[in-house]
Amino acid sequence: MTKRDAEGARQSTIPPTMKAAAIDRFGPPSVLTTHRLPVPKPGPHEVLIALHAAGVGSWDGLVRDGSWRPWGQKAPFPIVPGTDGAGTVVSTGANVRKVHVGDRVWACHYSNPKGGFYAEYIAVDAGSVGRVPEHLNLLEAGAAPTTGLTALQGIDGALKLNRGESVLIVGASGGVGTLAVQFAKLRGARVIGTASNPEAAALVRGLGAEAVIDARSPDSVRRLKELAPDGLDAVFALAGGDGLERGIDFVRMNGRVAYPNGVEPVPRRRPNLRLLAYDGEYGPTEFAALARAAVEARLQVPIAAEYPLDQASLAHTRVVQGRLLGRIALRIGEEGGGE
Repeated sequence: MTKRDAEGARQSTIPPTMKAAAIDRFGPPSVLTTHRLPVPKPGPHEVLIALHAAGVGSWDGLVRDGSWRPWGQKAPFPIVPGTDGAGTVVSTGANVRKVHVGDRVWACHYSNPKGGFYAEYIAVDAGSVGRVPEHLNLLEAGAAPTTGLTALQGIDGALKLNRGESVLIVGASGGVGTLAVQFAKLRGARVIGTASNPEAAALVRGLGAEAVIDARSPDSVRRLKELAPDGLDAVFALAGGDGLERGIDFVRMNGRVAYPNGVEPVPRRRPNLRLLAYDGEYGPTEFAALARAAVEARLQVPIAAEYPLDQASLAHTRVVQGRLLGRIALRIGEEGGGE
């Protein structure tokens, strides 16, 4: 069988409809229900991915309740949420050259016009797709694109961490934080993480943090004095509040504080400190950088919990409860799909 024949056979097995978790109105997690929807057709610059897993984030809840409307004010119900996932390419548009049928890929898109990642298939621009590093399975890869890009761009882009610098990562046990700890360690930084319970602290230490503190504890000030007697070079803020502000007090003059937009309350401005807010970006260059760093760090992607697609509402309820060790994932495809 020629490559063209194999590709044709693969495309002929694509069903006309698919299962998706979608909303028909804005509201609480219970509005997320299982739908049967048409499989989207990839345009000339798009690829069709049979998804194995999708990530679930707090920002998905903002789409679900109507707080964030990336498509504009008029809601195109039913809305399929989800900003990232991973799976296998099953079809490509006529103008796609660098992504091929059969590739294991991860993808990210904040407002995909053909629907989000809580579905068995997604058609997405080929520029929003990257190849999955071999050491990651597709469940881990599906939970990593949005958080991985956000973490890496905070460490490399906003903070520009250098070898030997000390960084406090506030919210180190969450979806972005667990990856940021590993990228900061990869860059040779001395990492201090925050975690609010022993299980979270053990996870953050296991990922490479030299020390872990409870930012909410009155004892955190004493611990930071011990750990960074000369002050911190940088703070990566993934959670706001008093604990973060106490940490920022330890940043030395001309140090840096970075946070992705969406962290609240926003860190208070101080003289002689650079406060850097940023949005995670995705594209071919960003995915290439993420894959490179993931391989170099032998990146681990902690999964806080996994749910089948038809339990997406339970996944959203779990996100609302908070205190996640890593990220929630939806398992969509069959077992063994690339694992």
